[in-house]
Amino acid sequence: MKLESGQQPGMTIPKERHYSDRVGWLRAAVLGANDGIVSTASLVIGMATAGAGLSGVLTAGAAGAVAGAMSMAAGEYVSVSSQKDTERADLARERRELKANYAHEVRELAEIYEARGLAPALAHEVAEKLMHHDALAAHARDELGFSTVNQARPLQAAMASALMFLSGAALPMICLLLAQFTMATSVTVALGSLLALALLGALSARIGGSRLWVAIVRVTFWGALAMGVTALVGWAFGVASS
Repeated sequence: MKLESGQQPGMTIPKERHYSDRVGWLRAAVLGANDGIVSTASLVIGMATAGAGLSGVLTAGAAGAVAGAMSMAAGEYVSVSSQKDTERADLARERRELKANYAHEVRELAEIYEARGLAPALAHEVAEKLMHHDALAAHARDELGFSTVNQARPLQAAMASALMFLSGAALPMICLLLAQFTMATSVTVALGSLLALALLGALSARIGGSRLWVAIVRVTFWGALAMGVTALVGWAFGVASS
């Protein structure tokens, strides 16, 4: 085995740090927290601008938080389970094809490696060796694009979304209580929620290794838009009912 420059025999190569292994739970967590903040804040602001009393706004906010968390959990579980079912079906089909025509599957894998730049003879040799080690895993990875990084985990996605939704929903509710339900309630909830969204964007960027300001602007812009539209709806209904 050829050693890299500066590498000594027996030296362990440090494991590189990557962010892609966090994609599954990070997506569900960020989506849950973002939805919890935006939907609950929008609901509270809409009710407040419509002229509802404190008890009504609190009830609507609490009910929205619980309903939203359950909806997020159910939605994530169903959608990711559907993804997992598709993965299982593809693997079952690939297993049957390997059993029916092994030589064809070797050529199929070799062609994939040729397309990536290997010489035909080397591509065929690599395909044979990898399939000898684990034929199904080789095709799952290189033909179907499956990996442990993006593997579907329905329960993990559901729990992450629900818990983060509740965590996000708690922030507008806290702002509502701190505002003591004055005329500035909607402004306080909106500002507090936008600050929380900015922090969420910064945290997701830090964990995911993306650009900080892009993530912050993205989540705060859409959050502000949702709150503004809901406030207008609440105001319009409040005026109509008065």
